[in-house]
Amino acid sequence: MPTKNAAPGENPPIRVLVAWRPDDSGAEAVEFAAWLARTTPVRVRAVTVFTRPWPSSSLSRLGGKYKKWRKKEATACESRVRRALTSAGLPDSMWDETVSVFADGPSETALLTQAADDFDADVVLLGSHGSAPKRRFMAGSTADALLHSSPRPLGLTPRAPKLSRHGVTRINCAFIDSENDRSFLNDAADLASRWAVPLRIVSFAPQGIADSPVKSTTDLESEILVEWREHTLAVLDQARDAALDRHPEISVDTEIGSGWGWSGAVESVKWKKGDLLYLGSALMGSLERVFIGSSTNEILRHSRVPAIIQPAHGQ
Repeated sequence: MPTKNAAPGENPPIRVLVAWRPDDSGAEAVEFAAWLARTTPVRVRAVTVFTRPWPSSSLSRLGGKYKKWRKKEATACESRVRRALTSAGLPDSMWDETVSVFADGPSETALLTQAADDFDADVVLLGSHGSAPKRRFMAGSTADALLHSSPRPLGLTPRAPKLSRHGVTRINCAFIDSENDRSFLNDAADLASRWAVPLRIVSFAPQGIADSPVKSTTDLESEILVEWREHTLAVLDQARDAALDRHPEISVDTEIGSGWGWSGAVESVKWKKGDLLYLGSALMGSLERVFIGSSTNEILRHSRVPAIIQPAHGQ
């Protein structure tokens, strides 16, 4: 997501690519785009991907029949995309001139990545898998692949989310304590400043996740959690100071989510309809890619609010 590239006083549209499907996941991604549009100017394009079950060699034999089929599918998809965007309340002034793209090929992940490159997307929005519980995110195979390879930021929304009519009203930066996290904290503070919303820096402390047959491990885990909490409070204070040094005009709060398991830890934090979760990626050498670790994956699984995941900042 672009943050500091804009000149003072400018707020250029965020280029949003919606991975659209004619099902609930597609509708949820469109709702995410409309929610962002209530916060900041956007330029939206939707891409519909069809994974071809037949080999490329068959296409040359089909010739005109394939081209006719493809044109028909593209036209039908564009009609449904336009209806979906209108239904979500996204003004047509925020639609791209090419508002709908139909892409077919052997790999859905590759097609989405190429579509994002063609559009120069600032973020790619994906809905949850249809089998996810309400207000939970579950990655399908394509989302899972992108969560470990995308060169561009990803926006993920839970199934049937409850979103504020006022758009994003707070940025929530999930913070551990690493040099990479500190760079993402800067990005989150930049975004909060650009959108003129508060920033909350959150760390999570799940309990009872140690898997050991030794009973004393529970006592040891409790001692470690106490020490970890004290350390985290100090780290969060430093993170808050760093964010305020960067943007003195924003409101910054800190919080620790603690509970039994990841579900308890994430749900112990109070979430609002206007909350956007901001997550960073694990650093994988010099590659600037989205790559989620186990902790980020657990946070995503139990979060009730939409999330933006930034690619790692390469070394």
